[in-house]
Amino acid sequence: MAKEVETLIKLQAPGGQATPAPPIGPALGQHGVNIGQFVSQFNAQTESLNGMTVPVVITVYKDKSFTFQVKSPPAAVLLKEAAQLAKGSGVPNREKVGKVTWSQIRAISARKMQDLNAFDLEQADRIIAGTARSMGIEIVEG
Repeated sequence: MAKEVETLIKLQAPGGQATPAPPIGPALGQHGVNIGQFVSQFNAQTESLNGMTVPVVITVYKDKSFTFQVKSPPAAVLLKEAAQLAKGSGVPNREKVGKVTWSQIRAISARKMQDLNAFDLEQADRIIAGTARSMGIEIVEG
C-alpha cells in the first residue's frame, strides 16, 4: 500500500552545499521532517553541482518520511555561467551585458529538456533564447 502524501515542498538550494539554515530548515521543520537527514542526502546527491542553485521538490508523507527529486538548474543560472556573468541586465532591451553562442544555447536546452515544456530540441532552444534575451544576453552565431 502506498504512503499517504501530506505535502509537497518546492525549494531552491545550493547543490552539494545545503545547510539547515533558511530556507531549508523552516520549510522542512514545520512539517516535522528530519532536516539533518534531508541535508545529508541532498548534499550527497548534488555533490557534482558544487554550489549551483538547483530546484528540489520534496514529498512529505504522513509518517514524516520524505522523498525528493532534484531538477536541473534554472536556465538563468546556466546562461549566467555560459556568459560568465554575475547577474543579468537591469534594462535588457537597452543594455546588453554578455554574449552566448547558439551552440551554448543548444547545450543548455539539452541539459534542461526534461524540465521544459517542449516536444523537441528546437523549441527548447527558443525557450532558452527567450530567457537569454530577457536577461540582456545577446545570442551570436557560432
